[in-house]
Amino acid sequence: MKKIFIIAGISALSFACGGTDSEKKTETTATEQEAAPETPAVNADEEKGIELIAGSDCLTCHKVNEKSIGPSYQDVANKYTANDATIVDLAGKIIKGGSGVWGEVPMTAHPQLSEDDAKTMVRYILSLKTK
Repeated sequence: MKKIFIIAGISALSFACGGTDSEKKTETTATEQEAAPETPAVNADEEKGIELIAGSDCLTCHKVNEKSIGPSYQDVANKYTANDATIVDLAGKIIKGGSGVWGEVPMTAHPQLSEDDAKTMVRYILSLKTK
């Protein structure tokens, strides 16, 4: 979700800062391209994970980089290794619910999610690892 806002913000700034002097624009464009930091690319699987999370009730209890009712996605990513076993385990917790790992508040079950969708969500969350 955060990546979408960053991309949208950069796009909005690009349009808002555009000028009408084409000669000046040509000169500054080359400099801006060299100086601008690259925005991390979001792959299709991450994009789908973002969409699935946005369309669910996950954001009621979780935030990307700060603890809320549940752990932040970055805390989850930093705790677990991104491998097939972890993805299957965490996808199962999303579908069946769970408690005890992050405190007393249980995570509600999401039985309406397919296993593939839950795995896509987990892969996105694990992609947020900061360590």
